[in-house]
Amino acid sequence: MKTVRIAILSLLTAAVVFLQGASADDAKKKKTPPKRKPNSAMAQIEDVAGLPRVLLIGDSISIGYTVPVRELLKGKANVHRPLTNCGPTTTGLAGIDKWLGDGKWDVIHFNWGLHDLKYMGPQGQNLADPKAKDSHQQVAIDAYEANLRKLVARLKKTKAKLIWRSTTPVPEGCKGRVVGDSAKYNAVAKKIMDENKIAIDDQYTFCMDKLDKIQLPANVHFSANGSKELAKQAVASILKALAE
Repeated sequence: MKTVRIAILSLLTAAVVFLQGASADDAKKKKTPPKRKPNSAMAQIEDVAGLPRVLLIGDSISIGYTVPVRELLKGKANVHRPLTNCGPTTTGLAGIDKWLGDGKWDVIHFNWGLHDLKYMGPQGQNLADPKAKDSHQQVAIDAYEANLRKLVARLKKTKAKLIWRSTTPVPEGCKGRVVGDSAKYNAVAKKIMDENKIAIDDQYTFCMDKLDKIQLPANVHFSANGSKELAKQAVASILKALAE
């Protein structure tokens, strides 16, 4: 009987250990998020010899239209972008030399704005309440103008055809940003571009009468179809620049 009891106790102990292990494995699986598929917009591009080189610079809005632009310009241009979100003008100043590299660019299509005008909390909290007394825009409009002037001066040194892509609208209900601020920042940018005779891809105006069809609700980002529409706009301006 003693031997039987020992055998039963051993089986029970083994069962408990097994169940604890299984429970730990289940918990581990729940904590480990599924791996995201790599964003094809961030793929390294191998140039096709003989085709012009185009560089797209911008935040997540530009990331959204990068692949459709590549598809529309297939066989016509090599389309590159920095393998990152180019963020506000402060990030642009820090990264522009690396993004431009040593190669020759024929056209550079660029934007900064949505990250500059968004509100931050006192401890750097992202997308803070614009009405809060202790929140502030990430890059105030005066600093934005100064930064953008420096970036334009650097871009002009490349001798590429430059195209400014106006900042797209902030919709109603969007967290951390104020409706109408895109227009204010765009007015500053337009003044700089006009002074420097830089072409403007006015995607702000293009979007305004169709926001409900191409932009996500209460969100600055666009649907997949919306990004394709922005890509068509970008490609039209790029082809015009290449033809010139």
